[in-house]
Order: sequence, then C-alpha cells, then structure tokens
Amino acid sequence: MHLYKTKQGILVRQDQNYFLLNEDWDMLVNQRYLHAHLEESIGKATPFKEDIDVFLTHHLVAPIGKQEVWAAGVTYLRSRDARMEESKESGGADFYQLVYEADRPEIFFKATPHRVVGHGHRVNIRRDSTWNVPEPELTLFINAYGEIQGYTVGNDMSSRSIEGENPLYLPQAKVYDKSCAIGPGLYVPSAPISSETQISIVIRRGAKEMYAASIQLNRMKRTLPELADYLYRGCSFPHGCYLMTGTGLVPGSDFTLQKNDEVSITIDGIGTLVNTVSEL
Repeated sequence: MHLYKTKQGILVRQDQNYFLLNEDWDMLVNQRYLHAHLEESIGKATPFKEDIDVFLTHHLVAPIGKQEVWAAGVTYLRSRDARMEESKESGGADFYQLVYEADRPEIFFKATPHRVVGHGHRVNIRRDSTWNVPEPELTLFINAYGEIQGYTVGNDMSSRSIEGENPLYLPQAKVYDKSCAIGPGLYVPSAPISSETQISIVIRRGAKEMYAASIQLNRMKRTLPELADYLYRGCSFPHGCYLMTGTGLVPGSDFTLQKNDEVSITIDGIGTLVNTVSEL
C-alpha cells in the first residue's frame, strides 16, 4: 500500500483509498510492523471518495516529518566511474575505486527536513557549480529500530564540479537548500521489494528529451539491509530515517542541468517523482 502525506491528513491507497484524520506522521510511520499497523488502521477508517489524483495535485507534500535524509554513494559501477571521471584532475579518482571495493560503504548526511521537497516542487542547482546532475535513487524508510519498513523515490541533486575539485567538498556538493526530493508517497509492502525492480529517469528541456535511462536494482553492489546496518551502527534516529541508496544512472560529462529542466524519476511499484529545476 501507499501512504501520501497531505496538508489535510494522510491518505492510504490500497484496493480502496482511505483518509486517516488526526494521525501524526512521525508516530504513524515509525512502527515495528508498519504494513500490519496500516491494515489495522484502515479497517477503522472511512473510504476516501474524492478523485485522489486531483486531490493530491493540490494538497500533496513531501512524505517526511522529523526524519533526516542520509545517502549512500558509489553503490553502482556507473556511479564509481562518474565520480572517478569528475575527480581525475584533482587526483581524487582512486578514492572512489577504493570505496567501491571496500567492505564499508560510503554513507553521508544529505538533508534536514526543511531542505527536502516533494513531488511537483522545485529542486535547486547551485550558482557556484558549473556541472549539475540529478541522481535517481531508491530511498529506504528505516524505523527507529533499524528495520526497513517502506520505500520512496529519491532525487539526490549533485554539484559535480564542486565535488570534482576535491572529495572533501562533498558536503557542499550535496547539502544545500532544495538539494533533495523524495516522493510522491511512501510505499509500504508486506515483503521486501524485488531485486528486479527497475529505476528510470527522463530529463526534459522544454519539448526535448535530454537524457533517458533505466537500471535494475540488482545492479547494485551493496544490499539494502547492509546499507541500513552501517547507517545505524553509529547513529540513532528516534523518528526513523530516510536512506538514499545510490545511483546507477548518471548523464555523461557533456550534460549539465539548466533552470526549468524537468526531472522525472520512476521506480516500478513505488511511483513517479517529478521536479522542475531552479537556480539557487
């Protein structure tokens, strides 16, 4: 089932649509067995009989409350190659090969809730970066106990020219206002998603398609539980946490995002996240 956070409350989409009034997002999602809890909750809820797509167009917000967003890097071969390419002139390229082969994954802080935007809202590129790309990523929702309970679509906006100058500039390349988008909702299945799940991206500039590509989740070098485990080894998250799991889809070095580009990311079974680009 899918959870959608709106200005009026929380919508649940299953075989029917339900509206959960007076539910606190943070308390609702941070369950040991979220799918079972939602099934019990909708058994007491009133079906939502309005046109859900029209309603969400006007009232949908990012599916986040007090959660932080973290991210994993260099989890796909293509990501390793792209990071090595951007860092070759600074002498940092070898670091990414070492990260790709290491037992310990790269995990870094991405966003506080106020820097996160949802479906239909604008993401930013930095004025002091000359090379900017979106990164389509399966994003995990992990509860306070370190258990993966749901999934959403993520866009980890990246300033490649800044990171390429020096790997130590990673926080400036990754963490800024509206550098992170998640949504449209939170997918809560009864079992883990398939490793054959497909992630797709399309970037449009006006009527022109600038980039389109797809990849299956099974191309990831790391496992999802492995990434969650490393994140929770040294950090606690009383309201749960979102973890972006890395990207295998990176446009070539001849492409950079421009103002008003549209980025559309689809993950099978989870949803489609669409954002337009602004300049910070």
